[in-house]
Amino acid sequence: MRVQIVRWNELEEAAKHRLFSRAEADINDAIESVRPILERVKTEGDDALREFTLRFDKVNLKNLPLRVQPEEFEQANRTLPSGVKEALDFVIENVTTFHKHQFPPSLTFIEVRPGVFAGERATPIPSVGLYVPRGKGSFPSMFYMLAVPAKIAGVPEIRVVTPPNPDGSVDPACLYAASRIGVTEVYRVGGAQGIAALAYGTQSIKQVVKILGPGSRYVAAAKRLVSSFVDVGMPAGPSESIILADGKADPRLVALDLLIEAEHGSDSAAFLVTPDPSLAEQVAGILKQRVATIPEPRRSYITEVFQNYGGIILTDTMEEAIQVVNAFAPEHLQLQVEHPFDLLSQLLHAGEILLGSRTPFSVANYATGANAVLPTGGFARTYSAVSVRDFLKYTSVVQVTPKGFATLKEPVRILAEYEGFPSHAQAVIQRTPTGEYGEAPGTLGKEEESVKQPRGDFKPRG
Repeated sequence: MRVQIVRWNELEEAAKHRLFSRAEADINDAIESVRPILERVKTEGDDALREFTLRFDKVNLKNLPLRVQPEEFEQANRTLPSGVKEALDFVIENVTTFHKHQFPPSLTFIEVRPGVFAGERATPIPSVGLYVPRGKGSFPSMFYMLAVPAKIAGVPEIRVVTPPNPDGSVDPACLYAASRIGVTEVYRVGGAQGIAALAYGTQSIKQVVKILGPGSRYVAAAKRLVSSFVDVGMPAGPSESIILADGKADPRLVALDLLIEAEHGSDSAAFLVTPDPSLAEQVAGILKQRVATIPEPRRSYITEVFQNYGGIILTDTMEEAIQVVNAFAPEHLQLQVEHPFDLLSQLLHAGEILLGSRTPFSVANYATGANAVLPTGGFARTYSAVSVRDFLKYTSVVQVTPKGFATLKEPVRILAEYEGFPSHAQAVIQRTPTGEYGEAPGTLGKEEESVKQPRGDFKPRG
């Protein structure tokens, strides 16, 4: 395997664009092949799901219900090795601890002016569909990263779709995680057809209002097609990573960590960005040796990544290296530099930033507590990691007391008349400051007292 080393300042703009194209072009190409799948599921429901599962996953679900049954959860608990269960218990606790701190007060108010109170109320969305990938491995980590914040937010209907094993079963570690978190609706269907089921609903799978979770380019394409009528949240496509390193970095550790996201699949992206030529050469040599020892199919995935969507970018300075990272806006960013906090404020766009050589991507993917479902495709410029906030909606709440109305009346009248809305203006002109309560302007009545003491917080559920 050859790892390309390219000098950034010697590349033409077209070459830079190709280098950073990721698998986005593949997603665009997949849209037309996915469109008829969505239409079939929309019109034929479960029958189409079974047909596409047989065609794409080579799994015959003819004699199995699409929904995982209670005895399957029980069997997963019995048969899953105790070490795996203990590891899942440990990391689920970490993820729960982190995400509980994201839960907001149920109702907040500020006094904009005396007697004018404005705030927000946080409530859970009514339903969500979570996509847990399966094709290139088992991903219980994606299950708990998605389900834990949804449960803490209090979403009443949580549905999970995930591709089945060859015998039609669902990964037992995912089912164990579901039991620990309190998720009961899991369906043995994946791919674009799984997204379609969540978006349109079928005989077995009820429609949801939001879909979250990473997947293949076909899953990403399906989410893009249904995004006009269902919230598909943060774009989460094929995995991508950048390691930003200086001359103090250990080339062996850089090489080890560069392989982490690359082994997710051949459509992943993995780059080392460094101003140090010696480090670049050493890492390239180590990568070649290490890849030869990795078993299939991961070895082929990594080889294809470094042929298409990965490599080593050599810059003239660290400042230029930071510019490259910001331009890419990676899903995962690791800093293997002598003083990582010195660079932190300059790194503007990344799904996550891991500081130091003891924080490899694998540690963050599983166990630190922070969410590992992150924006891809450059969307780290505008999107954030999955959090409790993804499963909440915020409603503005406003209350105006007699004192507040007296201060608002005249500016509202002036602006309404300026914009040509006479009814807007008359609504304040023909209303007395005392309103329905009868308090004299400027006095503190029961209405103002109630606003000054908003009700208590929601408690995290689950």
